[in-house]
Amino acid sequence: MLRVVVHPASVQDRDGAALVMDKRTRKRFPFIEIVFADQGYQGPNAATAVAKTGKWTLEIVRREPGTKGFAVLPKRWIVERTLSWIRRNRRIARNLEHLVRSAEAFIKLAMIKIMLRRLVR
Repeated sequence: MLRVVVHPASVQDRDGAALVMDKRTRKRFPFIEIVFADQGYQGPNAATAVAKTGKWTLEIVRREPGTKGFAVLPKRWIVERTLSWIRRNRRIARNLEHLVRSAEAFIKLAMIKIMLRRLVR
């Protein structure tokens, strides 16, 4: 996990991208070249946030034209799988935190637990 930012539901994903994709994140992860995002991140706000960080490229994962109904999108399953692993933790499954920093901390702890299990194997 690169970075966690919890923001209110009134902030759209494409606007929240600037909170995650900043120079601090870029400095910590200089080896990342491409950022994959779903169609919720289309638009100038997310593109501007990525452009300000330097050499990242924002690639929007799109459905094939003419596709009807459910379709598996490339790279999208990685995000959905990771989110389901995080939601297995009881404190995250319910949004009971009063402080944003507490919610962010529990998400980080859940990812640490996931990564430690992978490393131990």
